[in-house]
Amino acid sequence: MRLPNYLASHPVRPRVKNLLPRLALLGAATVLLTACPSEKPAETASQPEADAATPKAPAFNADSAYTFTAKQVAFGPRVPNTAAHVACGNYLVAKLKQFGLSVREQPFTAMTFDGTQIKGRNIIAQYQPQAARRVAIFAHWDTRPFADAEQDKAKRKLPMDGASDGASAVAVAMEMARTLSQQPEKLAPNVGVDIILVDAEDWGYEAGAIEGQKNMLEDNGDGWCLGSQYWAKNMVPPNYKAEYGILLDMVGAKDGHFTREGTSLEKARSVVDKIWNTAAKIGYSDYFLFKDTGAITDDHVYINQAGIPTVDIYDHPAYGEDFFPAYHHTTADNMSIIDRKTMKAVGQTVLQVLYNE
Repeated sequence: MRLPNYLASHPVRPRVKNLLPRLALLGAATVLLTACPSEKPAETASQPEADAATPKAPAFNADSAYTFTAKQVAFGPRVPNTAAHVACGNYLVAKLKQFGLSVREQPFTAMTFDGTQIKGRNIIAQYQPQAARRVAIFAHWDTRPFADAEQDKAKRKLPMDGASDGASAVAVAMEMARTLSQQPEKLAPNVGVDIILVDAEDWGYEAGAIEGQKNMLEDNGDGWCLGSQYWAKNMVPPNYKAEYGILLDMVGAKDGHFTREGTSLEKARSVVDKIWNTAAKIGYSDYFLFKDTGAITDDHVYINQAGIPTVDIYDHPAYGEDFFPAYHHTTADNMSIIDRKTMKAVGQTVLQVLYNE
């Protein structure tokens, strides 16, 4: 395959989650198959009904997810090697244990693209750890140490809150864990669920973003997704197996849209179909667009390489040529853009996917 025509004539500057170098091979035609109504479904106390044959998932509480987002942001930017990063990690571990999940921590060290030696920590929590069939939910819990997108030139080098890019995804995963932990055994899904929060995703090299920055890892990558790369090579639990994975990333902003990303389609098409068809059945097709877009570099790339077919759910503009929303990697990514309705759409859809198994 080749680049979509609009990309060939209007190149997109790579940025994390950067376009893969192999985008020319993976680029999909940008075809919008569903309309985008101007109004999103109102917040409901329970999941919209699909049909009588669909097992009903418990209601996803968007207010609780919003609170989990705000709590992470309140620690300050979760940049590795900072007190805020340590404190937030401790909070996440404590909450997952409070929900009754089996929790393990995976510390690691790594070097970033600019030569900084960091201490990272992946957090792995298991619901129904005895279940043979498993589904993994991934999210990254760190924040980028500097705002370097073109939209934020005046504030480059400043750290960001990462309210949508990181915190909202972790919050949706946390609320799913809380919800599942409250279900009696007879109402539990037929699969075990693993919440895997990876660290050091967002300290990667973005060419030309900040003058004078050099990539010291240029012979061995660009420094994105260090935590997922480490986990994929050193799985916790050992010899971990999952039927599939769902990566959540940037899932909390107002007017969020989720397209079918290139690597997800190539490596986990059946999982893409599960998610997008479920969203359509329960009333969220104006969030989950039947629109194919190009591949990006994100944690799912390395998880797929480890043998777990994994889909990336991330905020992609519904129209235009950009691969990322305007707030991406800017100081505008704060609590003011967070919308409970978007988190409800994602959380309820993924819960329903689990209950369909």
